[in-house]
Amino acid sequence: MARLGKMLEALDRERTPAHITELAQRMFEPMADALPDPHAAVLRALLDHATCDAALEQLGESGQRYEATLRNTVAATIVSGGTAVNVIPSEIVVDLDGRALPGFGPDDMLAEVGAIVGDDIELEVVRFEAGPAEPDLAFFEPLAEVLRELDPEGVPIPMLMPAVTDGRHLSPLGIQTYGFMPLAVPSDFPLDRLAHAADERVPADAVRFGAEAIFRAIARYPG
Repeated sequence: MARLGKMLEALDRERTPAHITELAQRMFEPMADALPDPHAAVLRALLDHATCDAALEQLGESGQRYEATLRNTVAATIVSGGTAVNVIPSEIVVDLDGRALPGFGPDDMLAEVGAIVGDDIELEVVRFEAGPAEPDLAFFEPLAEVLRELDPEGVPIPMLMPAVTDGRHLSPLGIQTYGFMPLAVPSDFPLDRLAHAADERVPADAVRFGAEAIFRAIARYPG
C-alpha cells in the first residue's frame, strides 16, 4: 500500500515530457498571429521545448486547458486490491486512463509513465484505441468561411482536441471527421467550468448561432 501511495503521488507531482506536434503548431501559431504581445509571445513560447513549461505556468488556468495538447497525459481512475481488512494484499491493481497525442502510441505511454512511477511497478496496456490518422483539412476553409460570415471579427483555427474524439471509430474506414460545433458565447461565460457539469448549459443565442453555422456548412458540402 505504501508503494501505491508513492506511485499516485508521483503521477500527481510529475508530468510527462512536452511534445511540440505539427497539430499543436497549426493551432497555436494562428492564435499568436491574431493576438498582440505579450499574449502572442506566451503562445509562441508554448512551441519551444525550452520555454513550454514556463509558458504553461504563466498562462495559469488557461495553461491547464492547453496542457493535454502538448504532452501525453495519464490519470489514475480505479484502485482495487485486498479482500479482508486484516490481510495485507499481495497485489494492488490501479487502472490508468492515458491520452496519447497524435502520432504517439502505447509504447510511448508505457515509457513515459514508467519513467515517473519507477521500475518496481508493472505496467500493462489493457486497451488501446488508435486515434485518427494524419488529418485532412481540405474542408477547413469552407468551415472557416462560414464562421467569418457570422462573426467577422473571429479568427477560425484548427483545434487539437485536448480530450478524446469519436472520430477514432471512423478513422479505420478512412473517414475524416470535423468537430464543428460553433458557439458564440459571451467572453465572461464560464464555458470550461460548465461543460459536462451538473448544471451544464449555454445561452440560447449561442445555440442559434451554431445551428445557423452548421446549416450553412451542410449546404456547402460538396456532392
